[in-house]
Amino acid sequence: MSLKPDSIWAPSPSTTRGQPTQISADPRGERLAYANNKSIFLRSIDNPAVSTQYSGHTTATTVARFSPSGYYVASGDVSGSVRVWDCVGEGATKGEYHIIGGRINDLAWDGDSARIIAVGDGKEKYGHCITADSGNSVGEISGHSSQINTISIRQQRPLRAMTGSDDTSLVFYHGAPFKFNTSTRKHQRFVYGVAFSPDGSSIVSVGADKQIFLYDGKTGEPRTEIGVGEHKGSIFSVSWAKDSNKFVTSSADQTVKIWDAEAGKAIQTWRMGEEGKVSIPDHQVGVVWPHGRSDGLIISLNLDGDLTYLLEGTPSPPRVVHGHQKNITAVAASGPSAPAPTLFTGSSDGRICSWDIPAGTADYLDGEGHTNYVSAITAAPEGHIYSVGWDDTLRSIDASAAVFTGSVASTDGQPKGVAGTSDGLTAVATHKGVQTFKAGQKHTDMQFDKASPTAIAAKEDLLAVACDDGSLFILSPTSLETKHKLDSLGATISTLSFSPAGEYLAAGCSNGKISVFNTSNWQIAISRWSSHTARVTSISWNQDGTYAVSGGLDTNVFVWSVKKPGMRVGRANVHKDGVNGVAWVDDAKVVSVGGDAALKVWRVEGLS
Repeated sequence: MSLKPDSIWAPSPSTTRGQPTQISADPRGERLAYANNKSIFLRSIDNPAVSTQYSGHTTATTVARFSPSGYYVASGDVSGSVRVWDCVGEGATKGEYHIIGGRINDLAWDGDSARIIAVGDGKEKYGHCITADSGNSVGEISGHSSQINTISIRQQRPLRAMTGSDDTSLVFYHGAPFKFNTSTRKHQRFVYGVAFSPDGSSIVSVGADKQIFLYDGKTGEPRTEIGVGEHKGSIFSVSWAKDSNKFVTSSADQTVKIWDAEAGKAIQTWRMGEEGKVSIPDHQVGVVWPHGRSDGLIISLNLDGDLTYLLEGTPSPPRVVHGHQKNITAVAASGPSAPAPTLFTGSSDGRICSWDIPAGTADYLDGEGHTNYVSAITAAPEGHIYSVGWDDTLRSIDASAAVFTGSVASTDGQPKGVAGTSDGLTAVATHKGVQTFKAGQKHTDMQFDKASPTAIAAKEDLLAVACDDGSLFILSPTSLETKHKLDSLGATISTLSFSPAGEYLAAGCSNGKISVFNTSNWQIAISRWSSHTARVTSISWNQDGTYAVSGGLDTNVFVWSVKKPGMRVGRANVHKDGVNGVAWVDDAKVVSVGGDAALKVWRVEGLS
């Protein structure tokens, strides 16, 4: 038996309101590079379900750029470190360099893939130029009095560079080594984006003042302003077409525009969101025009993290890629009665996504969802999906249509878990006790005097509730009367899961151990599942009830055998900051989710 990686379903890029988000495409136009939480993701443009993850950073990442050669990626983080790593092989780190004493906002490679300029919000300086292979200094970035938001390097010789800053100025540099040449103040507010044209003849700058300026690529001299009054909001990003005749901008006015550089006019405009309605999530905070493609594809990023694919001459986006941006906190697979295999995930910002398992793609649910941390999701026997969140609500989801049904029930406290029973009841464990609901209405409740529930699970006429004093109660779902009270396992139970046939109950504890009870006599049937070194966060069974998968805060995932309790296979460092949930999605595949906002699919081979 072995556990092998199958695929990574990447999260959406991390975004911040009022700030540009940098996204980069490789020279062949096949992959995107972007930052999310503490990781960098390289994602296939044509098949977004295919991606790789680089997790070498120890703090939140901010930017990633492919080298012109296509063999390396340089990425920066909030601590001021830049890492250069291999993006073709195993992702080995080539070098780590501390650039400034603060957030890296942007970075750029020269045309030889030999030098990198990184800029941001430092304490003593706002940027630096280094060699990619050794980190040696090859220039000085000066001339600004506030954080630098953007940097671009001319890809031809003589080498030139331009930076844009919160101080409203643009600084032009000669290189190499790079040194200050001239400073220009054309913008009235923050400068968010600068870009050299691929042929090196022109530079374009955009900013919070909604203005667009063009400059000479060799001298940095201002040429002209174009598009006055076209954009109605801050322009966050700009990217050139490979022919150097056109470029594309993205703005907080929810539009993406293609410009003819010579004529100075917008030749196509897309507006995102509902017509005539202001939508903050539809602010377009990043854009890239991938070179190396023949279809002229443009990819724009909105504040919600959606990647919108646009084609010149086509009025509607052919594709929009959705996903999570924040820590994924809950996962559940649709039951065997579902018309298609679907996965439901919830994150710390209240977002719930439904995933087409064969395709590896996500969609948002229609309807009013949670406004806060999603603490648990479960698939009920009748086919509905139920979720609970820190907005103290229980919500129902129609699994087949992937929509919230509109049924919302308020809980009496912060929910810790949710479970569906066979008679149409939904049980919710809160910090105060247990409540049951039917058709969105409260059915009955039970308070615990000296303990607070920590986990809940249900199967047919059994409802298992664990408390923070180590106790485990087996209740009747309809009356909440106690059927059995089991002895403490010596640690707080953090997760519970019944096998599909109901013959076993697995209890994962805060000390990393898992105990399996036989539900016929409530004796411990298996006590040897004890490889986790920190709290077990989730347990899921395969359909036959012969194997179980578990995830924990130790970042590990293990698959266990019921027939051979001593047999187990596992993977370490599966999710940065811990595994929050696992689910068995078919006979030989499991899915894990965690703090890196990614879903990872694993093949379980050698099952007997």
